[in-house]
Amino acid sequence: MSDSFERDALKEILTASVKEQRSARRWGIFFKLLTFSYLFLILALIMGWIGAKESESASKGPHTAVVDLKGEISAGGDASSEMVLSGLKAAFEDSNTKAVILRANSPGGSPVQSGMMYDEIQRLKKKHPQTPFYVVVEDVCASGCYYAAVSADKIYADKASIVGSIGVLMDGFGFTGAMDKLGVERRLITAGANKGFLDPFSPQSEEQKQKAVAMLAEVHQQFINVVKQGRGKRLATNNPDLFSGLVWSGESGLKLGLVDALGSVDSVARDVVKVENIVDFTPQPSYADRLARQLGVAAATTLGAKMNWQLK
Repeated sequence: MSDSFERDALKEILTASVKEQRSARRWGIFFKLLTFSYLFLILALIMGWIGAKESESASKGPHTAVVDLKGEISAGGDASSEMVLSGLKAAFEDSNTKAVILRANSPGGSPVQSGMMYDEIQRLKKKHPQTPFYVVVEDVCASGCYYAAVSADKIYADKASIVGSIGVLMDGFGFTGAMDKLGVERRLITAGANKGFLDPFSPQSEEQKQKAVAMLAEVHQQFINVVKQGRGKRLATNNPDLFSGLVWSGESGLKLGLVDALGSVDSVARDVVKVENIVDFTPQPSYADRLARQLGVAAATTLGAKMNWQLK
């Protein structure tokens, strides 16, 4: 009797222990899955897989569409032609859009990206002739930014905004003197007389310098032609400094024909478009998108750092 009781008791204890271990194992799995789900959610938010802000819904009725052009214009950046034009296309194609405003705040940048913006904006305007296109300058719209801005029907700015800088530059450094003092010898081997074009570690070649000046002059003339085409008779072309690379305030820019009127996004939407409802169509890329674009333009960035010629 006693042995049977002890066996039954031991059996119950072992059974209870096994059940407790199984229960603990199940709870352990549950909490591990919960922790994994939580970490995955955080990762998804960081990478932009979920919760990424898209252009605001087109179902909000008649509106004035706004797209931002902010920061340095460069391939792969937030102010690249790809990003800006993506927002502009969505804005123009929305059936409730009554006018499109490019809100500009950029010192300029890549002449190629600026030219791509200008050309594509011209195409969008022809495709949607019933939709006015305006540029509103915030702090600055200079050089490459102004290159893109002259595609607008009208340009508005604050009286203290900075506009202009119609010019091209190529900058860099020469290290030959420092290398001589340090006893460093430059060993550059090329196939092609100009393959080491403007190499900062070699003495500057007058012939290569003149080639660079000629290239800058060509791009500068392209810039001037675009400004004249976009602004037309509104420009005070008798001012010898207009295309010299100088910048002006919004108030002075108005007198020179670089700007059509003073105003803000709100005032243009209210007083010009007559539609105060503003919808932001600026694309908001996820972290993953930003990383992919940066990796995709790494080679171009390396070459740009060597040449460094910009509309700035």
